[in-house]
Amino acid sequence: MSRPKIFVTRPSVPKEGIDLLRKRFDVEVYGEEKPIQRDALLRGVAGKQGLLCLLTDPIDKEVLDAAGPELKVIATMSVGFDHIDLEECKKRNILVSNTPHVSTDSVAEFTVLLTLAAGRRLFDASKAIKNGEWVHSWSPLWLCGQGLKGATVGIVGMGRIGQAVLKRLLPFGIEKALYYDVFHPIKPAEDMGAVYAPFDDLLQQSDFVLALCNLSEETRGVFNKRAFGKMKSTAVFINTSRGGVVNQDDLYDALRSGRIRAAGLDVMVPEPLPKDHKLTTLPNIALLPHVASAEVSVRIEMAEMAAENIINALSGKPMVSSVY
Repeated sequence: MSRPKIFVTRPSVPKEGIDLLRKRFDVEVYGEEKPIQRDALLRGVAGKQGLLCLLTDPIDKEVLDAAGPELKVIATMSVGFDHIDLEECKKRNILVSNTPHVSTDSVAEFTVLLTLAAGRRLFDASKAIKNGEWVHSWSPLWLCGQGLKGATVGIVGMGRIGQAVLKRLLPFGIEKALYYDVFHPIKPAEDMGAVYAPFDDLLQQSDFVLALCNLSEETRGVFNKRAFGKMKSTAVFINTSRGGVVNQDDLYDALRSGRIRAAGLDVMVPEPLPKDHKLTTLPNIALLPHVASAEVSVRIEMAEMAAENIINALSGKPMVSSVY
């Protein structure tokens, strides 16, 4: 009896996950280290029982048609799954899984790192040496930024990552933590001292505004001209959630005009962001290439979880992390 066939869309998926699959299945791995080309995806998925994909791989009706009726499970090596047409998968009884929880601590740690870096002008200071701008040994107000001690921090989206960020912020001596979430009250956050605030109130009061919300029709572009107009002129805006929650044209205008003081983004639209994008011309923004969860140990755990989801699904067992 032939073994089930699995298609993996990137060769850099950690070998620990691929090795788990190879013990039980025939595994085909796309050979190029870049997002898979559409025609290669359509060819590769044909006749497969399982698909291990990434956020960069749109899995829509055309892909599912190309796969055919044998496809039983799709495992994305990511927390997000908005690149997968869930309704179409449900119609075809295709199981879908993601890799939640694994990167929570990593993303939370990175969010605090980016908050401090943008607030304290870390990247400006680094560039100052490279650009030959350090011409005096010390100046009282040169490259002064704003730290967390005594600050009001507003967190938009108080899920697992929001709570993990809050836990890490408290030792810095913040004055107040506000949160906005469509679901509230959120007891674990409030047990740590966070106070629920309506969205506008959070924007008006916060020294740091952290976007940690999911991307949905309600949150798409929610950080726009109106939102930036509500913030303090000294506010720092951070986004480690999804690029689509920000209107980047409005963010550019807010930063360029001094409407807000600084920003730090790990996610943006499009990805990759072109090197000549207008956001890259601003001195008061820190741009990172979607690396909040970029720890080797985290990537290995994500690959293993995705593999285990496929193994369980094709063995008739409950998946570790089912999307629905």
